[in-house]
Amino acid sequence: MNPLFHILFQQNRYLVKQLNDVLKQHGLFSSQWTVLFLLHQNGPMTLTAIWKYLDVEAPTVTRTVTRLETLGWVERVQGADKREKMIDLTTKAMEQFPYIEESVVSFERKLTENLSEEEQALLIQLLKKMEG
Repeated sequence: MNPLFHILFQQNRYLVKQLNDVLKQHGLFSSQWTVLFLLHQNGPMTLTAIWKYLDVEAPTVTRTVTRLETLGWVERVQGADKREKMIDLTTKAMEQFPYIEESVVSFERKLTENLSEEEQALLIQLLKKMEG
């Protein structure tokens, strides 16, 4: 096995675990934060649009959104097409978003403090190059 992949997989697990620790104070997990962030950036979206954008299985997104709905972070609203349900952030989510985002940004800064701007740009470039 190429050692590059081992370190990438290990680093991914480490990042998710650390982010989950940061988000715990807000009652969230990284997968839930990803959906909240996406909705904050793009506005209301259908379940299909969310799972396609995140490139994850539909049942996974459905479970995550259902859990966020139960916790009061998102709500299903009528779309332009009466058959279409949109997922949108609740007032609670909009009010809490800046505090959660601040925690995440602080986490990101801490993780990248030993990388120069050039090193960060190079890492992004190299990772994108692996996409093909």
